[in-house]
Amino acid sequence: MNCLESLLSPAVHLSTVVVSEEETDRSFLDRAEVIARQVHSAVLMSGGDLDCSRYCLACWNPQAVLTAKGKQVQLDTISGSLTFQANPLDALDDLLNLTASPIPLLQEPFSGGAVGYLAYELKNTLERLPQTTEDDLGLPDMYLFVPGDILVYDRWKARTVHVRLALETQAGRTDAGWKNTAARSPAPASAPEKERDHQAQSDFSHDEYLHAVARIRRYIRQGDVYQVNLSQRFSAPFSGDPWVFWVALFERNPAPFFAHIHAPGHRVLSTSMERFLLRKGDQIETRPIKGTRPRGETLREDTENLRDLTANPKDDAELSMIVDLLRNDLGRVCRARSVVVRHHKKVESYENVHHLISIVEGRLKESTTHGQILRATFPGGSITGCPKIRAMEIIDELEKHVRHVYTGSIGYLGWHQNMDLSIAIRTAIVKEGRLYVAVGGGVVYDSDEEAEYLETLHKGRTFFRLLRDWEQETGGNR
Repeated sequence: MNCLESLLSPAVHLSTVVVSEEETDRSFLDRAEVIARQVHSAVLMSGGDLDCSRYCLACWNPQAVLTAKGKQVQLDTISGSLTFQANPLDALDDLLNLTASPIPLLQEPFSGGAVGYLAYELKNTLERLPQTTEDDLGLPDMYLFVPGDILVYDRWKARTVHVRLALETQAGRTDAGWKNTAARSPAPASAPEKERDHQAQSDFSHDEYLHAVARIRRYIRQGDVYQVNLSQRFSAPFSGDPWVFWVALFERNPAPFFAHIHAPGHRVLSTSMERFLLRKGDQIETRPIKGTRPRGETLREDTENLRDLTANPKDDAELSMIVDLLRNDLGRVCRARSVVVRHHKKVESYENVHHLISIVEGRLKESTTHGQILRATFPGGSITGCPKIRAMEIIDELEKHVRHVYTGSIGYLGWHQNMDLSIAIRTAIVKEGRLYVAVGGGVVYDSDEEAEYLETLHKGRTFFRLLRDWEQETGGNR
């Protein structure tokens, strides 16, 4: 018997209630604020007008919580807790199989399953890789929960639907959640003024980052690798309300894959614009981003930067290499000759940067599980480099701290052969009065050390500016 069966029974009760027919982004955020203050909650917010920006979700009232650190996995339900040794992705498949509802998908895109994050370090349970970087935060490699309540906001129809479900545990209880996880987390008290330095500090000096880029270029020249994604992590004192900070980020620079995850002891604030995996039945897609230019101060400068991005052979080669890597990854779980590149070098523009993206699609083999897909593709090649294994070894050698959720994935893995995961870029962690945010970029042989360093600053500009304004305007006490 699967060890999870001692706490879970497959019986699920599901209903839907229409909450609002005149919803807006602002009213949905107001509704989600109450939810986001509860431990074990997730708000997945889409912004902008791209084709992947239609739905927003707010999930809470956990029926089961699955966490993992290495191969130590823990399941918590109303019936109790269970800790065991397993591959986390096997445990994920078991959780979804045991809790899956026989009821069809009642509301696109998500009517039950698991929601949360997969940290970059989950890679260590999938491949034999070194782990010499410092794990100073000690957070889980996987944090997922099965929500008992889901709000689904359809931005195109301006409508919100409430999906309500309850698992039947071995204790026989089918009502909402358990008491000790429903507690709301108040806004933290303001930190004493003397503890604030008002400035994010990197774990790299300027010269150290340039030397790391040069080291990667030497590895490329020696034939070890073609491309490596290198990042630096910034941290700063943080006080006030993480939810208010995250909403301010959304209002400044809306993107398709915003996420606010309220996990025990930490929050994840993601402002990603990159989709990792979308699954609908046997169809799957990935949308890698490679190639970045800052927005110009004038229309002429902005147009010149965009023209340089689309015509630059370095950026073309960088994106093409990652597309080939992802075609190979998807090919491990897709039917023969079904993997195609639907769009290549498509431009997406945001407040601070222009990006190049491609869209790669495939048709999955019969009975492929979410865990099998992740085994073949995680972490996303756009944030490692290629070849992937050697790139991850070099990342471990050169970076100072574990990445955790940065460059991992955030989203949902549903019961109905449905999945939508972002690449967790432009993503911060708030823990114990500090905010941590990492930014990086792909290094190839033609890279310029100083330009790579400046690119990371451009990518983090929205976070850095809001941190500055946050402290100057209110002392962080919001």
